[in-house]
Amino acid sequence: MPTRDLFLVLLIVLAWAFNFLTSALAMREIPPFLFTALRFALLALPLVFVLKRPAPGQWPRLVATCLCVGVLHFGLSFSALKLAGDLSSTAIVMQSYVPMTALLAWAVLGERFGWRTGVAIAISFGGVLVLGFDPLVLDRPMALVLMLVAAFFLAAGTVLMKPLKQLNAYSMQGWTAVFSVVPLLAISLWLEPGALAKLPDVGAVAWFGAFYAAFISSLLGHGLYYVLVQRYPVAQVTPWLLLVPVLAVGLGIAFWGDRPGPKLWIGGAMVLGGVLVIALRVLHKSRAPRDATGPHEIPPTDTI
Repeated sequence: MPTRDLFLVLLIVLAWAFNFLTSALAMREIPPFLFTALRFALLALPLVFVLKRPAPGQWPRLVATCLCVGVLHFGLSFSALKLAGDLSSTAIVMQSYVPMTALLAWAVLGERFGWRTGVAIAISFGGVLVLGFDPLVLDRPMALVLMLVAAFFLAAGTVLMKPLKQLNAYSMQGWTAVFSVVPLLAISLWLEPGALAKLPDVGAVAWFGAFYAAFISSLLGHGLYYVLVQRYPVAQVTPWLLLVPVLAVGLGIAFWGDRPGPKLWIGGAMVLGGVLVIALRVLHKSRAPRDATGPHEIPPTDTI
């Protein structure tokens, strides 16, 4: 990549990494499902004017994808971030969606992967187990469970998304926002009673977090990512985006008071190392003849 495009990668990494911090700050006042609903309500405002319709017969798949990603993934991942009380473990564990996607693509779509990718998948999941025994995580194990479930739904949404036609990145984001707002508000009314009524009283920091998540993390981050994947294979961009959880860990230590122990460092290195190997195997396959293409053209996402 030339320097210009590496600068775009840096902007994406910064936008997505800082979203962990700004969202955590916002959720001091706004509970997770209501915060997620606000994010998508704000995101829908500009994108509703550029929505493209899916190919005929693909509406059910589109709706299922949007609910998996928008409601289940984002709602649960923000809940995990709120419950965990730290940025480091959540930023790392969320990357487990990459090996989960590879396994789901194998189970559902019949896509194959080699033994090196299989070893990388095992290392990533082993890293989650090691990380889970760190005192920072052991204090609140349900946060780890919620984040793994959230990662699974992102993986499921990614697999469902693959056959969708006629939709660019902005349309996919827009439909996700449109279909997610009402279910998220309903869940918030059920699980977070009184939160909606208190919304006018929240402070500027919370509103900044919601606007940041919608317009910087989603609109700007995904917009720049879409520019890059028009120029390069997805597999060539993916390894760079592993800097997102690394920077999020740094932000957690610097600004959130995270104090990761040895198990989190070792487990995190295993998770991210496994994901990196998967990404590099995808890059290798993308440079092979077309009849040898593999299963892992996984579109990165700001995941939280």
